[in-house]
Amino acid sequence: MSFSFSDAMSYQKTDTTYLHLLKSKNSKSGSKNNLHLVLPPMRPAVISTTKVMVAKPDDKLLNNVQVYPNPVTDQINLKYDLSRYSNVNIKIMDVLGNDIITLFSQRVEPGEKTFSYPLNNKLNRGFYFVRVVAGTESVIKRISVF
Repeated sequence: MSFSFSDAMSYQKTDTTYLHLLKSKNSKSGSKNNLHLVLPPMRPAVISTTKVMVAKPDDKLLNNVQVYPNPVTDQINLKYDLSRYSNVNIKIMDVLGNDIITLFSQRVEPGEKTFSYPLNNKLNRGFYFVRVVAGTESVIKRISVF
């Protein structure tokens, strides 16, 4: 079966197909340079006051770890900064690396934190290490107990 179309076909003026073809040809030929876009309606912008902390790959999670007073007598004080939410563990270890006391183990929000723990003769005189672990980072500080 074969078909052929011709643009020079004659139609009667009452034929609606002819009128439809004329309208579509006129609209196609006249709109070659026109670009028709339908854009969504404009809405007012929403302003948020929520602070978003973006962590860079080179940012440290745990900063400015300080242990005082050193030498420790009856109470140990710690100060540290967290850059984002994290699980924090604070432990006291002996010289061989054995865990002696777990002082703190919780999920902590970002910011500067202080922590105090009364020793009440729980440690003998000598040298110990305080290990602060936040996420995958850890900082170890040496203390003397007298």
